[in-house]
Amino acid sequence: MNPLTQFKKILILPLLIALALVVVRAAPATLPPGNTVQQWNKIAEDTVVGSGTFQPEGFIYMAYPSAAVYDAVVAIEGGFEPYGPPITAPPGASVDCAVVEAAYRTLRYYFSAFPVLVANLDAYYAEALSNFGGCTTDGGAGTLVGQTAATDIIDLRTDDGRMTPINVTSSFPTLPPAPSVWRLTPPFAVPQTPWVGDVRPFVLQSLDQFLPDPPPSLQSLEWVEAFNQIKAYGALIGSARSDEQTRTALFYSANVIRQFNRVGREIADARGVGLLEMARLAAMVNLVGADALMSTFHAKYHYLFWRPVTAIDPSAVIADGFGPVPGYDDGNPATVEQTGWRPLLTTPNHPEYPGAHPTITSAMAEVFSTFLGTNQIDLDLHGFDPAGPPGNFDAVRHFDMPNDLRQDIIHARLWAGLHYHFSGVAGVVVGRQVANFDLRHAFRPVD
Repeated sequence: MNPLTQFKKILILPLLIALALVVVRAAPATLPPGNTVQQWNKIAEDTVVGSGTFQPEGFIYMAYPSAAVYDAVVAIEGGFEPYGPPITAPPGASVDCAVVEAAYRTLRYYFSAFPVLVANLDAYYAEALSNFGGCTTDGGAGTLVGQTAATDIIDLRTDDGRMTPINVTSSFPTLPPAPSVWRLTPPFAVPQTPWVGDVRPFVLQSLDQFLPDPPPSLQSLEWVEAFNQIKAYGALIGSARSDEQTRTALFYSANVIRQFNRVGREIADARGVGLLEMARLAAMVNLVGADALMSTFHAKYHYLFWRPVTAIDPSAVIADGFGPVPGYDDGNPATVEQTGWRPLLTTPNHPEYPGAHPTITSAMAEVFSTFLGTNQIDLDLHGFDPAGPPGNFDAVRHFDMPNDLRQDIIHARLWAGLHYHFSGVAGVVVGRQVANFDLRHAFRPVD
């Protein structure tokens, strides 16, 4: 090689490396707004949703970092009982550094199979550390607390029944084919995450602790009224819905992980909530949410009740291994089946009873009223606006009282054609029962 050429390469190589570093550093991660807990709650939300997880499954994944962050903050600031094993914080430990470490280590553990998500987490972590002097000014005490909290939660939840990969299906006990028994619904995807109904709860004693009563008999007046109501108001075509009822139904097609974690952050902003209370609220939202949805899925796969599209249109089935083709009518002369009936929203690929959306919404209404210490919750909920782009959260609905929110979701899922009225009511009851139990047994002030 020509010596001059070699000399040029020796000079150019470090220059290229330096330029590459400049390029990398010119576009650092931008942490979300808010205090450190708010930031990492939003990062967790983006990571969980970005993984493609199904929403009840996603609340389980949100619960892990939320619990770790809560325990890390409580270890330093005190005031509330920890969720996991108590942690003794060294004197002077930085609570911000503890939050960063607890959230980062927990999320990185559970999403290690997603290189893009891990790269995002690494970038946020590097920026967060730079904001706190590398988290060395306290001698690494805060980092140690965060690491301990993350490790404790990971150990505590090992073998808790969570299945991988994301969105994987699983086997479940079935019922003999008959009217009212659940079938796959258009577009006939595999049963969605039955295993969620068997995960070890976070606070509940068991997932059948608040098992609702069975759905009504197909010969009952309650069934006839529910059948005819959803047939009329939940149809995609020829519905009796008003335009406002349609907008309400579409509003709740938004991702509930994003909806309710956003409410938590906005409550913190509006009321000047600090790290400790924000960590507590995020843990309440996500651990109660996980228990509520796991309880719902336990009930869904216990009762295996059919969806409206199957009950109203017996021809809306395929050879799915769960019954004959066409399917059954209900055998009740007071109901009239309708070939070709379809719901406003695509039916989720899991059993109908009780409604999951009413369950989580009711549980969150209880979380927010408990946290605020009043039934005058006065909160805004963001959801899907059909006039906007796909996946938007541009629509806003305001709720003064928890029961206003509960009534809204019962009607919304009926107008969407997804849940009978009695299923929405049952979900609302389960959600409130789960939340009440969890909030009496966790996140409590230290006397």
